Amino acid sequence: MLKEKFIESMVSEDVGRGDLFSRLSQSKQIRAYILAKSEGVFAGREYLEIFDGKYGLKIEWHTEDGTPFKKGDILFYLEGNSQTLLSLERAILNIALHASSIATLTSLYAAKIKKTGVKLLDTRKTRPMLRDFEKYAVRCGGGVNHRMGLDDCLMLKDTHLKTIDNLDIFMQEARQKIPFTSKIEIESENAEAAKAAMKAGADIVMCDNMSPEEIKEVVGYRNSCYPHVLLEASGNVTLDTIEEIALTGVDAISSGSIIHQANWIDLSMKVE
Repeated sequence: MLKEKFIESMVSEDVGRGDLFSRLSQSKQIRAYILAKSEGVFAGREYLEIFDGKYGLKIEWHTEDGTPFKKGDILFYLEGNSQTLLSLERAILNIALHASSIATLTSLYAAKIKKTGVKLLDTRKTRPMLRDFEKYAVRCGGGVNHRMGLDDCLMLKDTHLKTIDNLDIFMQEARQKIPFTSKIEIESENAEAAKAAMKAGADIVMCDNMSPEEIKEVVGYRNSCYPHVLLEASGNVTLDTIEEIALTGVDAISSGSIIHQANWIDLSMKVE
């Protein structure tokens, strides 16, 4: 239902009070296809399938979410009323372009650390009202979602910690008030802060903007004293640095770049 409302809003934004071309054209059955004009990893099918049932279009799929494609590939065919299909062209392309672009960049990051077994996480640095959609695209590219919002994990960032007088007492109270299944993650800017977070009872400790050497120190301490604690590295994560970070022994690496730095690939709709 949420996906359907999302599509409805997108179409409404573009069509407005009605596609002017539809006033001038005769309705006919047409067949079109989405052509890849650059390589990438496809995402968007879960959302695009809504156009099939809701708007009467018939989609013939030639790809799946998470599948790589190359320049010149036909990703899927669309068949339906010409006025409807042409009115929906931009909405259809925007879904495929936006999702596939994120999936494509995510796949490049994920490939860098695949052999290490370290998870690639996204962040909450998503565009307003597009979080579910963009995090879905991350999954298509081989990434793993971090928390969806403030309600599914208690994360204490540096700004939160500034307001806490006694972390030990706060953690005791938190365990009594948050859901039993919710984890507590504490952001740490150095090894000493990370050790203090483990001692305080954190389920997850984030090594934020630490050097690989300092992260290794944290990993060693965790392995010796708190083996149940998960370690996440974040900050200054690029395609050039992510493998070195993964080799420190952390469990996961988070990066907002896989969403907000994704450059749009090139897809086009062609009518037969």
